[in-house]
Amino acid sequence: MLLRVIEQFLREFKMRPTTFGRRCARDPRLVFDLRLGRQPGDRIRRRVEHFMNTYRRSISQ
Repeated sequence: MLLRVIEQFLREFKMRPTTFGRRCARDPRLVFDLRLGRQPGDRIRRRVEHFMNTYRRSISQ
């Protein structure tokens, strides 16, 4: 489910997966690893969700 939300975010904001990973988790391979089946822990989930929410708010202002 988290991967689906990330993929939608990437399409919506035309952001590259490596940029997303670097900005939210300091891990440029994050999205690629999730696509390959990596299971994120709670900490990464929270960081990803916080980044997406913050990014959306900053764009809408």
